[in-house]
Amino acid sequence: MKRFLSGDEALAEGVRLARPQVISAYPITPQTVVVERLSEMVESGELAAEYVHVESEHSALSCAIGASATGARTFTATSSQGLLYMAECLTYASGGRYPIVMMNANRSTALPWNIYGDQRDSLALLDHGWIQVYAENNQEALDLALMAYAVAEDARVRTPVMVNLDGFALTHTYETVDVPTSAQADAFLPPYDGAGNRFDFEHPVNIGFSAGPEYNRYFKYWEHRDMLDAPGVIDEVEARFAEVFGRAYPGMIECVNCEDANVVLVTLGSAAGLVRGVVAKLREQGVRAGMLRIRYLRPMPSALIAEALRGVRAVGVLEKDISFGAEGTVFTNVNSALHQAGVTSPTYNFIGGLGGDDISEAQVIGMFKVLLDASEGTIDLPRVSFLGIDSPVDAAAPSCHPERSAQREVEGSRSASATAAPKEAN
Repeated sequence: MKRFLSGDEALAEGVRLARPQVISAYPITPQTVVVERLSEMVESGELAAEYVHVESEHSALSCAIGASATGARTFTATSSQGLLYMAECLTYASGGRYPIVMMNANRSTALPWNIYGDQRDSLALLDHGWIQVYAENNQEALDLALMAYAVAEDARVRTPVMVNLDGFALTHTYETVDVPTSAQADAFLPPYDGAGNRFDFEHPVNIGFSAGPEYNRYFKYWEHRDMLDAPGVIDEVEARFAEVFGRAYPGMIECVNCEDANVVLVTLGSAAGLVRGVVAKLREQGVRAGMLRIRYLRPMPSALIAEALRGVRAVGVLEKDISFGAEGTVFTNVNSALHQAGVTSPTYNFIGGLGGDDISEAQVIGMFKVLLDASEGTIDLPRVSFLGIDSPVDAAAPSCHPERSAQREVEGSRSASATAAPKEAN
């Protein structure tokens, strides 16, 4: 059924279809609509679940952990400072191998206080043992709610999943979304079987125990090993999803025109939609531009990223994050992936969208322009730059009518780019 839904509402519909048995909720902008809609579904009888309105985000995840330990399928949601408040519990959930699904509405972190969207909250917690996936649009948000449970609950993975939606850009923006039937969802996602990792009086197991130096390393190794097994499970889940629902997803990453690209912009989340449109326009003008969208940032799809970018003349990483005193977190991860594979393409970091700041089409065109110039050695492009502050992108961005002026902006680089040899075969 086609419905006109915000990202928050779309994800709530996906959660309803997954039939969680326990929902622990604490509101925080811009996540609140998710738990409001779920509370309405529980109240109306549309969703059979225990809805627990707790006193804090820390308690929300603690409640989900306890419920998951009894073998229940659980859901919670948060954002920004709420996610940071949960940080202590994140490692309990991942270390306990509880397959909780949590929605995070990406939002700036204080100070300064700001309710608008960037990705500093989730990216600050990449190392806490959760699978992290980033939606581009509202349809993907709904679909990820279902697929996240299938991945998290798989016995080969048994790891919690954080589904990230860009605050306001997705959470409060409305799109037409195809909402599956309950019968379709049930055919795709079977009931959760927590055997072997839940309280069971007939087959007791030790849950939440301590482990000293001689044993601790094994648990951390197993946690890491099973996270590395997740990509294979994700591929299987997406293949099954396509069979049931008729919508296909590209796996850990998505490549757009990367096969013969001279310059590629890497990004994640809703910004990919903007970059996708610019790539299409530049391609029409003969500019060999490409986009790589990272869908899953944990586990890190290093080999896939490196292979997709092999032979590219210049790589830009656009992200809504900064690790103060260093560089963007996504940039660090991409550089590590390239280094591991011996890929020597120069990389440049564009920091934008902090605190909900707009990233314009003109700026994306400017990014491709300076990447082309840097690939030809005509400019000395800073390794890390902030859009709207110290980035050469702003001077290169067309000031108006980007669809008509983009050709002029890249003209100086186009001739060399269009006639260059294709990038080396994968």
